[in-house]
Amino acid sequence: MGEDPYRVLGVSKDATDAEIKRTYRKLARQHHPDRNPGDAAAEERFKAIQAAYGQIGTAAARKEYDQQIRMEEMFARGGGAFSGFGGSGGFRGGGFGGGQGFDFSDILNQFMGGMGGAEPQYQRQSRQQARPSQPPPVQKGPDIEAGIDISLEQALSGTKIEFGHRRLRICERCEGNSFNSRKSCPKCSGKGVETRSSTITVSVPSGAQHGQQLRLKKMGHEHPQGEAGDLLITIRLDAEEGRRWEGGKLIQEVPIPYSKLMLGGAVRIQTPAGKRVQIEVAEGTRIGDRRRLAGHGHNGGPLDIEFVLAEPDKISQQQKKALDNLKESGL
Repeated sequence: MGEDPYRVLGVSKDATDAEIKRTYRKLARQHHPDRNPGDAAAEERFKAIQAAYGQIGTAAARKEYDQQIRMEEMFARGGGAFSGFGGSGGFRGGGFGGGQGFDFSDILNQFMGGMGGAEPQYQRQSRQQARPSQPPPVQKGPDIEAGIDISLEQALSGTKIEFGHRRLRICERCEGNSFNSRKSCPKCSGKGVETRSSTITVSVPSGAQHGQQLRLKKMGHEHPQGEAGDLLITIRLDAEEGRRWEGGKLIQEVPIPYSKLMLGGAVRIQTPAGKRVQIEVAEGTRIGDRRRLAGHGHNGGPLDIEFVLAEPDKISQQQKKALDNLKESGL
């Protein structure tokens, strides 16, 4: 599938949709051809950024991409039974499946070993592995993986999110009996399941953490001859402009002018809780240096601040003269 769009944009796979959009806008401005005339490398980078954003820049496109990657990884491991296949969900109006990349009917055929009375792969494996004295294991439909984005405030107090849920349900007409049989069913085409959509309300508990997973039992894909899988929802907290999550840690960028990095000084920041804190900048601080502030992160957790270079859009004549003097001095 080419380059990993998350890697191209420099965001983690658990980044919120809003963070992906903010990062894209920043990178697009930085590498835009108008800002880098005649620079072939910048133009190539800009095209890669555009392509990456096209793959994961919207909630719908991101669900489609993530689902396709999960399918490719699963088939690369040898597929396996019906269990383990991950779909995706989304907010109201979202959904999964069918779109670009693969055909959902073809996937069902591969997982179920074909139709027309042929023994499905998962049944054949279970029969070969199970002892004669043991009953066959209960078949389970695939789990569905999805993500929801909420604000830091919503995570603290708890919230309810309307979630557009699309999954395989047992066919209402044949009640699943056409699966793995020679019976025909015009509604599900002999698969025993059909895709149906609904809207559910997901309750996010107070004090939710970034990356926390909620498991909704039996809300995954239904199996025509077994139990339904689960719906696994990953909570993603939007850290807002200038902040990001990195390995479960909340990082806040602190822009510092070059003179203050070299000579030292102080800067005031606003924490996620809205508190104003003064930070002492040591002499000789480098871009990318970090400092941990205990108790100032989400829900009283740590906050890692990262010093970045403040880049003004325009400079005054006085500042330009000072820079010319520095240039002459070799700095």
